Amino acid sequence: MTAEPVRARLEALAAALRHFHSALLDVAKSDYEFLHGPVTSPFTLFNLVTNDPAFQWLRPLSGLMSTLDEVIDQKNTVLGERQLGDVRQAYGLLFGNTDTRFADFRDGFKKAKHDPKVHQTEAQVRELLDAHDA
Repeated sequence: MTAEPVRARLEALAAALRHFHSALLDVAKSDYEFLHGPVTSPFTLFNLVTNDPAFQWLRPLSGLMSTLDEVIDQKNTVLGERQLGDVRQAYGLLFGNTDTRFADFRDGFKKAKHDPKVHQTEAQVRELLDAHDA
């Protein structure tokens, strides 16, 4: 397989992960606002996401997205099935019960998965990952 199709597949995964993260962030923000009042600006939201414990559960997904973006941005690197497998494995660790480091993420996701946008965007990520298994 040539690098460009793999790069395109990784870029599609990165976009799907951004949509999933955005949906989760919307739910977390709504929960936060219910308890603490409105978040009044994008800067305030950014500060909350990076520093407030109420948003900490999202950080493992943010880290995966950041790492994936770094891989994609390496223009002189030949991308292959290994990178796709790495993303698949990392994503699986977020949802698997074997790694306790991601228990907070799993708990946050369980609370948010009732939201239709979360459900839809997570299904899109899984669909892309499953297509990469084929």
